[in-house]
Amino acid sequence: MKIDQPKYYINRELSWLEFNNRVLDEVLDEDNPLLEKMKFLSITSSNLDEFFMVRVAGLKEQQSAGYFKKDHAGLSSTEQLDKISDKIHNFVNRQYSIYNRQLLPMLTQEKINIYKYNQLERKQKKYINDYFEDIIFPILTPMAIDSGRPFPLLKNKTIYIVVSVTIKKEEHFAIIQLPMVFPRIIKIPEGTGQYSFIFAEDLICANLSKIFEGNLVNSYSVFRITRSADLLFDEEDAEDLLLEIEQQVKQRKWGSPVRLEVTRGCQTSIKNFLIESFSINKNDLYYCDGPLDFTYLMGFSTTLTPKKKWMFPNHIPINPFVNKDIFDEIKKNDVLLHFPYHSFQPILDFLQTAASDPNVLAIKQTLYRVSDNSPVISALIKAAKNNIQVTVLVELKARFDEENNINWARTLEQAGCHVVYGLPNIKIHSKMLLIIRKEQTGIKRYVNIGTGNFNDKTAKLYTDFSLFTCREDFASDITSLFNYLTGYTVKPILKKLVISPGFSREFFMRRINAEINNAKAGLPARIVAVMNSLIDTTIIKQLYLASMAGVKIDLVVRGICGLKPGLKKISDNIRVISIVGRFLEHTRVYYFSNNNKPLIYLGSADLMSRNLDRRVEALFPIIDSSLVKYVVTILNTQLKDTIKARFMKSDGTYSYYKKREFNSQEFFTTYYQIPNKVD
Repeated sequence: MKIDQPKYYINRELSWLEFNNRVLDEVLDEDNPLLEKMKFLSITSSNLDEFFMVRVAGLKEQQSAGYFKKDHAGLSSTEQLDKISDKIHNFVNRQYSIYNRQLLPMLTQEKINIYKYNQLERKQKKYINDYFEDIIFPILTPMAIDSGRPFPLLKNKTIYIVVSVTIKKEEHFAIIQLPMVFPRIIKIPEGTGQYSFIFAEDLICANLSKIFEGNLVNSYSVFRITRSADLLFDEEDAEDLLLEIEQQVKQRKWGSPVRLEVTRGCQTSIKNFLIESFSINKNDLYYCDGPLDFTYLMGFSTTLTPKKKWMFPNHIPINPFVNKDIFDEIKKNDVLLHFPYHSFQPILDFLQTAASDPNVLAIKQTLYRVSDNSPVISALIKAAKNNIQVTVLVELKARFDEENNINWARTLEQAGCHVVYGLPNIKIHSKMLLIIRKEQTGIKRYVNIGTGNFNDKTAKLYTDFSLFTCREDFASDITSLFNYLTGYTVKPILKKLVISPGFSREFFMRRINAEINNAKAGLPARIVAVMNSLIDTTIIKQLYLASMAGVKIDLVVRGICGLKPGLKKISDNIRVISIVGRFLEHTRVYYFSNNNKPLIYLGSADLMSRNLDRRVEALFPIIDSSLVKYVVTILNTQLKDTIKARFMKSDGTYSYYKKREFNSQEFFTTYYQIPNKVD
């Protein structure tokens, strides 16, 4: 049976849109508190922005270049764009329906009112008009469009107002940028326990006659343009990668337009004016039945005095190293942390203790995404000032974190750290930390390696694993890998770690084949894999072959999945679920039964071509038998989820379970005080 036919695969982009729909479902979940619902709606908007700036922009570039090769699901760039447009128009309508029919009434019920200008009472109008006169009006700069003043270059993801004005019986247009120096949503003073707000753009639109005094304002519309954000440069020819990326990041806000959002009811002349000015396709025009850009909701909660019932219960993560010497504990046993149920503090303590330890000789670390005011950076700087040799591999090409990483790279260099800016044409995505320490018995190397970034903020929101060990074979492997990344050594042959590019693809194929052979021999054969995305066609084909051989396969894929489960005689032994809930599922876990002698690998790599072939990734085995049981317990708990898990159908859509009885994230947070060891 041929399993390379397009009908057996799901398009990457359409699968991602299904994921964003699952996030939007969380706004409707009655168990989610009010402010959390707002955050989920904000996330769908932020996700969609990035999707347009990267994925849609890339397809449009293919289309304009005349590249019409079909993807593994049999769709050309034009066909993908057509299907994407249909789905996103429906998605946007669903977003605004949920906002208007579900979220706003809930806010009103809690005495949180978002008013239109004409809904304000006289006293409220007096306050808000004074605010306009004193704060907003002096800042505004209307930009007229005529023969002497051409259409301006407008910034990416910025809110604007376009105004139609009659001058000498002719229609003219002008544009006003919503200034970023004052809040977008303005609070109107009210009594205790009650909140009233108005959007800044509504207030400006209510005062257009003052802005265009002496002329007739015909109509107006709020709009927003989304631009391509791809960084296009030749890394091989770049003399200074940092300066080249810095320059490209500055140009990002002026990329080609890929989406135009306008308020519903936008007058035809305004709509045509914007379409012509941006030279966009009508399919790229999206009508919004409410405020543009729901990302404002993420910060909205900071303007409120939150009530407990509006938020998830406070979660206090466990720190297994409290009042213990971290180096001594690692020497006793491997320690595996599971964020956010475990605290990120041990990693900070690990670094901070090392930074002040006179016995520490060197620290080596990879950084992909770190937080603002990062305590990780502070610890590295402190170590360098204490004459510890610090080497940091900062990945400048981490998408949308480039500017942040450039700033941190310069800060680290100025502090005396040796900074490596990644490698040409490949991203360093592995999460590794190595501390070399002089002890009585000689040089000892301590390792921290995980599935997630060294980011203290996201560690409270993302599920990830992080392993502490001082096993010599792990330390030797990571030392060799750092030397390969920073110097001129050949790609190392490692004892325990499996790295990309070069080895991980062959590793997965070999392990899947081993399960196939076991199944054919009548031995126990099972695969459980947890990841963010599964799209590599070679791996998918191999999983199909495993299913056809009788291997039982459970896949927990949060986002994109190109595999179709439940296909008769092809994938009827494969189940795919996606868990979307309070925490972002970010772990990568690969379990192979191995004839009831489980092999478990954790790491930074998803099963995508980019992770297997075009990124530096590191997979690492769980060796300690008690930790193997521990990870198996976590996997089994996730596979029991029937509340936040949706199961994937063979057509690529997802459904809730009929009996919704068990929430794995809630179980971990509330009931399962995860120990370091499982007896």
